[in-house]
Amino acid sequence: MQVKTFTGGTSQEILARIKAEMGPDAVILSNRTCSEQGAVVYEITAGVDRDAGNAVPRDSGPGLSEWQKEWLQIKNQLFALMKPAMQLERLTPRQRVALEYLQREGASDAVTVELYNRLLAEPGASVLECLYTVVPVRPWGGAHWKQRVHIVTGPFGSGKTTTALRFALHLRKNEPDARIAFINADCLRGNGRLVLRHWTELSNFAYIEAPDRASMEQALAVCGDMRAVFIDAPGFSGERNFAKWREDMGLPGEEFAIHLTLSPFFDSAQVKAFLQRYKSDGPTGIVWTKLDEAECFGNLVNVACASGMPITALSFGAHLKESLVPATEALIWRLIFKRQIPGKTAQ
Repeated sequence: MQVKTFTGGTSQEILARIKAEMGPDAVILSNRTCSEQGAVVYEITAGVDRDAGNAVPRDSGPGLSEWQKEWLQIKNQLFALMKPAMQLERLTPRQRVALEYLQREGASDAVTVELYNRLLAEPGASVLECLYTVVPVRPWGGAHWKQRVHIVTGPFGSGKTTTALRFALHLRKNEPDARIAFINADCLRGNGRLVLRHWTELSNFAYIEAPDRASMEQALAVCGDMRAVFIDAPGFSGERNFAKWREDMGLPGEEFAIHLTLSPFFDSAQVKAFLQRYKSDGPTGIVWTKLDEAECFGNLVNVACASGMPITALSFGAHLKESLVPATEALIWRLIFKRQIPGKTAQ
């Protein structure tokens, strides 16, 4: 195990250095603030296992290796020790109420400690101001997503096929003359296949099935003059993962936009597994689906803090039309703090 302590002016800066120097598998062991010559300094200690012969890579199996499980337990214990030590009376009443609300909504210990440290470092700042830097937003649309080919993936039942259709219908609404194609790479699921084919025919979208690399290459060649191409990727379980599937299908590269669909009612352990199973290089965003079925929305903050991926869109309801909106900070905060589904009155 390699352990190293980093110091800096902000937690975000230090976390970026940790990721660059120690890699994405680095585990945060401790996080504290101190004062040097009147200035607040953040100090984070991280560790990573460099014994490649004994460690089991995350992508090689369905679970965590033994050392990862051990450090996960240590991290949870550290957070359990840190939370009682937090002096909430040092926060303003408004800050304290917002932080406590986020905890009740399911915000993780990591998020709570991060926000607490940020609020102490920026007296008078609102919780929302701190959350802006923790929860990135990259709204769905041509202004922010210049790629022509969009791969939509996610766990089984998370709504990836309907999300792809909603993306296309949203694009068609804004660009009525846009030529749009769908490539179905998830041909084994009969129900999803029928739904996708049915709606593409109704909406006058091109539809092609591509279960393997050769047919995918042919499909992309056929769709070369399309305004947008949506690839419906399969879900993955066990030892299969999205990055390996992209490689096998010949789809690596920055020219493909990746949209990961998640629902807010997955628990923290399941979300961690999904983020590992569906991680991939290139521009990636998260689409939160089935919002109308959830009771709390703290997971939106947890996932953003853990992955660094921006929120792309918010999806809700059973209908395909008018049931997806590009994400904005205002919509996200209304959802989290008021439980207000986009387009509906606050509950």
